[in-house]
Amino acid sequence: MQEQRINEQIRAREVRVINSNGEQLGVMPLAEALKLAESQDHDLVEVSPDARPPVCKIFNFGKYRFELGKKEKEARKRQHTVQVKEIKFRPKIDTHDYQTKRNHVSRFLDDGFKVKVTIMYRGREMDHLELGRAILDRLMVDVTAVAGAAAEHSPRVRLEGVAGGHRHRHGTVVEDGLLDVVDGRDVGRRRHVRPGLNHVRMV
Repeated sequence: MQEQRINEQIRAREVRVINSNGEQLGVMPLAEALKLAESQDHDLVEVSPDARPPVCKIFNFGKYRFELGKKEKEARKRQHTVQVKEIKFRPKIDTHDYQTKRNHVSRFLDDGFKVKVTIMYRGREMDHLELGRAILDRLMVDVTAVAGAAAEHSPRVRLEGVAGGHRHRHGTVVEDGLLDVVDGRDVGRRRHVRPGLNHVRMV
């Protein structure tokens, strides 16, 4: 952020002044421009020091620096790679275990992580994928209430195993969704299952 001279830091005897609405007020002595800015509870900021005379604008410099800092912080946050934490659930999880894992999810979200929630099915549980989806839906609602923001719910389903083999018959279905605190909106994307023996594919 380039430093700008403000108020008494300005060295010119005369300055060309622009008010906070962008209107030209003309050239005036520095002392008069400073008095005008002070009367509006604003600052006199040198915006074009190389001009003759220098151009100064009247506005709240502290608020401007604060807003600029927020924008730079948000830009750095978007560039930063967010670490993903994973929490695993079983489709028939009991209430106490669910609450414990839900609290872990909420804490990770509060700490700025994304959370991958995985539902592990085994054996005949693979016939009841709706149980896992119900957990993901319930978790999204609970986390939204705790975090104070919506959660992004993007379920993905895959069947681990090989077609026609013993492992496929006793394979594990993994259903996972990515939860993330987003800006006040609920983002949901629907998935459907494509035919296939060895996997359920996200499309």
